[in-house]
Amino acid sequence: MSTNPAKAAPPDGSGGGVPDARQLRAILTAVSIALMAVIASVAGLIVAQTQMAVEFDASQDTVLWIINIYTLALAALLLPLGAIGDRLGRKPMLIAGLAVFGVASIAGAVAPTAELMLAARLVAGVGAAMIMPITLAVITSTFPEEQRGKAIGVWTGVAGGGGVLGMFLSAFLTDVADWRWLFALPVALVVVALALTLKSVPNSHERSAHAFDAVGALASTVAVVGLIFVLQEGPESGWTEPLTLISLAVGLIAAVGFVLWELRRRDAALLDMRLFRERGLSGGSITLVVVFGVQGGVQVVLFPFLQAVLDWSGLLSAAALMPLAIGIMTSANVAPKMAVRIGPRSTMALGIALTGVSLALMALFVSVDDGYLKILPGIILMGVGMGLSMVPSTEAITRSLPQEKQGVASALNDVTREFGTALGVAMLGAILTAGYRNAIDDRLDGIPEGTADTARDGIANAIEASGNAGPQAQDLVHAAKQSYVDGWQQSMWAGVVVMGVLLVYILLRGPSNAIPADASEEAEDIEMVAAR
Repeated sequence: MSTNPAKAAPPDGSGGGVPDARQLRAILTAVSIALMAVIASVAGLIVAQTQMAVEFDASQDTVLWIINIYTLALAALLLPLGAIGDRLGRKPMLIAGLAVFGVASIAGAVAPTAELMLAARLVAGVGAAMIMPITLAVITSTFPEEQRGKAIGVWTGVAGGGGVLGMFLSAFLTDVADWRWLFALPVALVVVALALTLKSVPNSHERSAHAFDAVGALASTVAVVGLIFVLQEGPESGWTEPLTLISLAVGLIAAVGFVLWELRRRDAALLDMRLFRERGLSGGSITLVVVFGVQGGVQVVLFPFLQAVLDWSGLLSAAALMPLAIGIMTSANVAPKMAVRIGPRSTMALGIALTGVSLALMALFVSVDDGYLKILPGIILMGVGMGLSMVPSTEAITRSLPQEKQGVASALNDVTREFGTALGVAMLGAILTAGYRNAIDDRLDGIPEGTADTARDGIANAIEASGNAGPQAQDLVHAAKQSYVDGWQQSMWAGVVVMGVLLVYILLRGPSNAIPADASEEAEDIEMVAAR
């Protein structure tokens, strides 16, 4: 059985043939807007934490769960819902997902209590899990081989940069209107995507002789819920708390059970684990876990730096991340052509190397006094490196599974992103927190004991408590800011080490640099499509 997707199936009722350039543009626009709605909603509520806490009279833990339950449901259901979309039809699944997501977003906008907001966000996560894998599966099952790389580049650019753009627009809406207007953005995107999907997106589905792998779907869901829960809750509740340890045990047992079950099922498996022997699938998956982990971790440590160290507003801080999104989107469009010229593995390696260099630059030049401009080159270079590494990684994953399993391939691609982001946030966040506490301990001489204890909890706490430090208030603020920079540097250097290990792995075990026979015509075909 071939591991490469076959040529595109025609839209239903077309009578054969491949969609023309206009139809392909419409399809790509529809799935990109649908994906943007999902990605923008991941980070949207982060900028409204304070407002939600006040309006709902909710604890910080409750507010964090309002944010996290969306990504938890999204990550947990990607694989089973992607497989169901393969069987039932990708267009119906996309339409249903957009409807569920849109209704849940409207419910969130008017939710009067924290409990109803939690329910709305949970349902929105389910809808997002119906949408996200189908958007990429539509591309890989519809676009011809020679034009697929460019389309995947656009998809990857939206997936990588959409969160930053969504955060900026959300911060803007919060500043100029009200936090509930954050939901206007995904609702508007859903309406447009739904109209374009009904009009332009073709249907395709798998014809399988085997029953749906319900056991594998359940095991994968439990595994992802357990492991993502640990990564989300561990930093807040503590890594040794009983609930954290139980979740870790459940997640690991379910993950091992999933692998063993899928190896037994073979041809009827939800995900054939033997395919991970291929360099493309294993290398692409590992790269996405690491790269998205670094992106998520850097955003988590960068946002407080801009707000607490540089005293910037939420809107200005979100705008400061825009060069990262622009770098990702720009290089994601260049990556397919580079992969044709120098090979996928070389393109991935270049992107990984640039990302590592960007982290080193941000570690070397960050300071309390010099501000944003000193780290801006690192932010831009990071975006470029991520775009170059993500596109060939995504294409390597989708090429590794047959056409009838493209929903599963897309879901696997998305799971690696979500899991990597959660892992990176937990890891880099923990390193920064530990570095901050170790650094500030040496700078609290003369500070009242109660105020010093509060300052150890974090930079925001230290600045809030500085009012109780009397004449040493400014010294405490400066100590907290410098300690945060020290923790920042440690987290960035940890990222450099991780990217270095990944670079060696990809150079040794990455996907082949071999270029398909018809790929030499890709750049010319892409330009022709874009020009029409």
